[in-house]
Amino acid sequence: MNADVYAAARQQMVAAITADTVFACASIGKAALGERVMATLGKVPRHEFVPVELQPFAYANVPLPIGFGKTISQPFIVALMSDLLAIDAGDSVLEIGTGLGYQAAVLAELARKVYSVEILEELAEQAKQRLRRQKYTNIELKVGNGYYGWPEHAPYDKIIVTAAPDLIPPPLFDQLKPGGKMVIPAGLADAQRLVLVEKDVDGVLTATESLPVRFTQLEGTESGSSSAS
Repeated sequence: MNADVYAAARQQMVAAITADTVFACASIGKAALGERVMATLGKVPRHEFVPVELQPFAYANVPLPIGFGKTISQPFIVALMSDLLAIDAGDSVLEIGTGLGYQAAVLAELARKVYSVEILEELAEQAKQRLRRQKYTNIELKVGNGYYGWPEHAPYDKIIVTAAPDLIPPPLFDQLKPGGKMVIPAGLADAQRLVLVEKDVDGVLTATESLPVRFTQLEGTESGSSSAS
């Protein structure tokens, strides 16, 4: 496929995300996602963040395998999670689960700085190369267990987690700035929900569940599992 075909495919993907949002409006509380997020999904080259043999399918509104038992998330889920964060241009964002870097690229278009943690060194190295080719300069990557976040750069305005713990890791609560938001899938494997966590200026946390999702499990203290992005 040439670049023009991919451009058309991206717009078809955006249309599919728009339709999915309407169908999910009862669960997510809105019938449309923000213009900045949708414009970003229409711009970032998802085909550069999937294995080469899957590039013809890069703009289908489905998750795709990226190796090591991981997937790149469905575009609708990427868009929804990004939208729920309400990212401002000056924000510092922590991502848990780099994968091959697609969600990090989306975040980098929306935020001032992105810090992304991936437990699998092979995926992290591939993501670094892919993001470098796309000339992203506001993303820092780290190989590590995302359960513990990245305390050196905390607190963060926004946190996004693309792997699902049974319970939200306490270190991530601690690393969220007062007034900040975190989007994370949580729950047992067959009962995960997407959760929006908000911390008010006094540090009080509230959590709002939305639609059911299915992500790779985020391991706890002994090992971590980073999923799609």
